[in-house]
Amino acid sequence: MINGSDPFELASLIVAHDETNAFEAVVPPIVQTSLFTFETYDEMVATYRGERNRPVYSRGLNPTVRHFEEMLAKLEGGEDALGFGSGMAAISSTVITFVEPGDRIVAVKNLYPDAFRLFGTLLKRMKVEVTYVDGTDLDAVDAAMAGARLLYLESPTSWIMETHDVAALAAIARKHGAVSVIDNSWASPIFQRPLSLGVDIVLHSASKYLGGHSDVVAGVVTGSKTLIDRIRGEALPYLGGKMSPFDAWLLIRGLRTLPIRMKAHETSALDIARRLKALDVVEQVNHPGLANQLPPGLSGTSGLFSFVFREGVDIRAFCDTLQLFKLGVSWGGHESLVVPGEVVLQQKAQPNSAHAFGMNPRSVRLHVGLEGTEVLWRDLETAIAAARLP
Repeated sequence: MINGSDPFELASLIVAHDETNAFEAVVPPIVQTSLFTFETYDEMVATYRGERNRPVYSRGLNPTVRHFEEMLAKLEGGEDALGFGSGMAAISSTVITFVEPGDRIVAVKNLYPDAFRLFGTLLKRMKVEVTYVDGTDLDAVDAAMAGARLLYLESPTSWIMETHDVAALAAIARKHGAVSVIDNSWASPIFQRPLSLGVDIVLHSASKYLGGHSDVVAGVVTGSKTLIDRIRGEALPYLGGKMSPFDAWLLIRGLRTLPIRMKAHETSALDIARRLKALDVVEQVNHPGLANQLPPGLSGTSGLFSFVFREGVDIRAFCDTLQLFKLGVSWGGHESLVVPGEVVLQQKAQPNSAHAFGMNPRSVRLHVGLEGTEVLWRDLETAIAAARLP
């Protein structure tokens, strides 16, 4: 019996064969069309009046995209969901829907860098102020929320992987009449379901774990039908960040293996994090799974974490010696990746977000893929040995 609360049980629903697919196909078809026609004048008029809900133009509604949206909403426990062409399209469309000139946003520190840059560029031009707070200090968040329109969360946060009491933060936002939004890309709905913790809107960079194969760039938001309808009506048609049918089809494939992949990422990454923590050349490992207890609502961990090398390690040599870990941005796919903090700090994008996510120049971010723990550990050991300074 599926009770609707366990994401691993819910996963059985999205893996199961769907007899409503055309020809009872195991994999749903891709409806690769830009528009949909009408048989009669009256049918077209009824659709434009909102009396019929049917596809008109794929920028607004497409059957393949809709299939993915319904699957993701089911996994997150949302009433509805809305797909976008990128994670940043999901973030920007969501935030812009709920703020106006003169409004203020409260955001936790250590944000995803491009979210921070969005807040410091376009929202700044819109005269929207952003206050950054320590998400672990509930009193500070409560004080900052007075008069704010929106609370923007990540848990864990980018780079330093700081976790928060999401339910308590959502309650503070609700107390102040603000909309709460959280980026749940790191944990995925397998390990964290923020809507059940009281958060209003959950968003994902679907390019990450939801896709899982590093072959799609997409984003998605989910929540109540009322809030998703606002984003659908006020932002999606005019900002144009729509999801393509082919990308939606790739994401449907990704969701079917999401529970198995997340467990594999979790197991391998936590093992490697523990081994790194024991090395004399490593000063600190930022992995939520190393804490004595995960915060309420977070039931597991993913493959993304960071660590800090002590002096005495040539980070350039470490990166160049690695074979299985490839130098590359993004994460969430089958492959293992490494990003050195000192490279990110040289990025010319403005505003510079280094201070916003607490990056140590000697930090290294790892995404542990699916190649296998032991072969990945040998790769890291070899690179660390080659990078030790005399």
